[in-house]
Amino acid sequence: MPRTRTTKKLAQRIDLDYFKRPSPLRRWRFLFSVAALVLAVLWIAWYGVRSDRRVYSAGNLSSAHAVLTKQCSACHASTMGFFDEKVNDQKCLACHDGPVHHVTQAFTPSCASCHADHRGAARLAATSDANCTECHADLATRGNSDSFVRNVGSFETSHPEFAVLRSERHDPGTVQLNHYLHLQPNLLGPNGSRVQMVCADCHRSAADAGGPWPYGDSKSQAGTPKDLSAEGPKNESSITVPSRAYMAPATYAQTCAACHALQFDKRVTDAVPHDKPEVIHAFVVAKLQAYIAAHPADLRVARDPRRDLPEKPIPAGYRLLTPPQWVAERTAEDEQLLWRKTCKQCHTLLTEAGAALPKIAPSNITARYLPHANFDHSQHGLVDCASCHAAATTSQQSSDVLLPGIATCRACHHTGAEAAESRCFECHTYHDPAQRKPAHSNFSVAELQGRAQ
Repeated sequence: MPRTRTTKKLAQRIDLDYFKRPSPLRRWRFLFSVAALVLAVLWIAWYGVRSDRRVYSAGNLSSAHAVLTKQCSACHASTMGFFDEKVNDQKCLACHDGPVHHVTQAFTPSCASCHADHRGAARLAATSDANCTECHADLATRGNSDSFVRNVGSFETSHPEFAVLRSERHDPGTVQLNHYLHLQPNLLGPNGSRVQMVCADCHRSAADAGGPWPYGDSKSQAGTPKDLSAEGPKNESSITVPSRAYMAPATYAQTCAACHALQFDKRVTDAVPHDKPEVIHAFVVAKLQAYIAAHPADLRVARDPRRDLPEKPIPAGYRLLTPPQWVAERTAEDEQLLWRKTCKQCHTLLTEAGAALPKIAPSNITARYLPHANFDHSQHGLVDCASCHAAATTSQQSSDVLLPGIATCRACHHTGAEAAESRCFECHTYHDPAQRKPAHSNFSVAELQGRAQ
């Protein structure tokens, strides 16, 4: 007869007390579990005795905060010996002045929501696009304002044209300059030579402005206004530093003097300074006085019948002038040449009734057309100037704004493995740098740790 194998009979063969009997595997597993727990407690206790808080850290701090690696309390509030995970804004504002993004913003996000630390040496300013589009994809502001584009989702698809081009504004500068003419081949240059000018002859970064200029004249530096070319943008600690990011304003002494000399009289070799009319007038008078004192024979001036007084003709073929008369006549003639031809070629002259000298309209040269954006020319050094500023080769009006449009930027900055990066923070800043107080880079490690207490 075959055996009957029922479930009940099979279950009766199972030892229900197997776990009560010692087993080497279970013994070692228990011992390793207890040892791991003891080691973990001892490890935490050891860091506690040393006051080293890195054991609680979620990761390495950014390079800007690396000096605070062992000072968790500098950013995190402590409750009963435990540090809160989130950092409140008061801790950030203890070292950093973070003015509002805009006066019409609908709400103010916390600092940590955009600037997340403990991610290694990443820049805290390198926020993700999602932080920006959280508001700007459907922008809401306090009050009615038409100056903002309210649906910017990405640079590649929905970013508007740059404001200065979108509004079709004109260059406010009053200096007359024809880019097309200056870029022509075989152009008449200094001392009658023929030259071919390039963009770098007049446009350089602030850091490179101190070198020699091909069409400049060091003699013309005297009497010129303050040269702003040596000044760059301000860093976070409000120290003015020369920079290769932005172009220095072109000045007469550096870019024009060799070709456009300010000669005023064939008797005098010196040119007038590139300065205010009052300074020029004093210079002309002084040079003419010095000349006539050294050449008294020039006081005998050939008679001009147009200068004869009615019924009192001068019988001689010349006029004998006194030095003040000669200087006054020559000054009037020389300044008429300066004001009506030499200066007027580039500048707008304003005349006032009864004024002896004209006024020069302010140049109004724009230093930066996009003052709230970041752009680094040095990072684009391998790109030819005309490939971005194509309009410069044909522009004949000083009122033309020669900035490249957004389509030019999108040719390189778009999605894809071969494209250049185009995240929001690369061009935009959140806080207005002009309103910042000195950042923590001004403080030593001891000062930083002291401020955190």
